[in-house]
Amino acid sequence: MANPVLQFQILSKEPETTAKFYAELFGWKIGSSDAIGYRSVETDSNEGISGGIWPAPQQAGSFTQWFVGVADIGAAVETATKLGGKVLMPATVLPDGGKMAVMQDPLGMSFGLWQRK
Repeated sequence: MANPVLQFQILSKEPETTAKFYAELFGWKIGSSDAIGYRSVETDSNEGISGGIWPAPQQAGSFTQWFVGVADIGAAVETATKLGGKVLMPATVLPDGGKMAVMQDPLGMSFGLWQRK
């Protein structure tokens, strides 16, 4: 299985301001905030990927993050850790039945792993 970049996330200290900015700048369709503060972002492009906007954690600034599709999230987390990565958020089951984990590479850049259901 290839490991494509499936989605981007924008984590923002001010998600509403961020949503308004990108909607007006690029014409992206931004969904309403759900129960966990997530807003879907539809770019309506055949060339790129869509994503979402999350509230940034208290201890972090605003940043972007990419999510890579994996066949086995447990194995991917284990391999990333063996290669010097750190687990920021352990594998978690999503409402749709998929799983995601957030990692940090050896130089401190965060990225996500996503196993679709």
